[in-house]
Amino acid sequence: MRAAAVSAKDDRLTVIAIAVLACILQDVLHEGLGHGLTAWLSGAHRLTISTVALDSDIATRWISANGTLVNLIFAAVFWLLLLKPQGYRPATRFCLVLAMAGNLFTGAGYFFFSGITDFGDWAEVIRGLEPHWMWRLGLIVVGMATYYASMLMVAAKLKPFHRAGESSRRLRGLCWTPYIADGVLVFCPVISFKNRMVSSRAPARGLCIEKSNT
Repeated sequence: MRAAAVSAKDDRLTVIAIAVLACILQDVLHEGLGHGLTAWLSGAHRLTISTVALDSDIATRWISANGTLVNLIFAAVFWLLLLKPQGYRPATRFCLVLAMAGNLFTGAGYFFFSGITDFGDWAEVIRGLEPHWMWRLGLIVVGMATYYASMLMVAAKLKPFHRAGESSRRLRGLCWTPYIADGVLVFCPVISFKNRMVSSRAPARGLCIEKSNT
């Protein structure tokens, strides 16, 4: 197929499907394995997990921190798997690159986001620590450094998709198509989540887990 931003060798629907899969994976790792499992192991008896948040009947710094930490751990796993890219088919390699990118950017970006806004997971991690402004500044600096390093890592893993002398059109398509697809995927549940917060009668769109006291 021919498209303005995607090479004739790349099927746009396949690129979108891989992008959606990688985006869902990093979200499940962050909310489910990171926050959810940590909360459960910490003694939570009620968990509500959605695509944008986890709510439990207990709150600790470890619960808040582990979403990001799990993302960074799995980003390292995907990076290791990509050390020998010739062992994978192009679609598999591209999926691993996007999975690494999603986990890296989510993990590194959260430091910067919480430092700037004083909101989110890492804002809860540093809540009560003084001097608070210094902890926020530390998050901003760490976030900027790790996000820049993440961009370099992802750029290096995308090099096999750009041959010497080849136009950058294909590479732009392989970057922008997932970016837009993931934006649409994330935008829809966020709107649903906000609407649910406005109207208490709206049904919850998430997974509710209860653990018996016995």
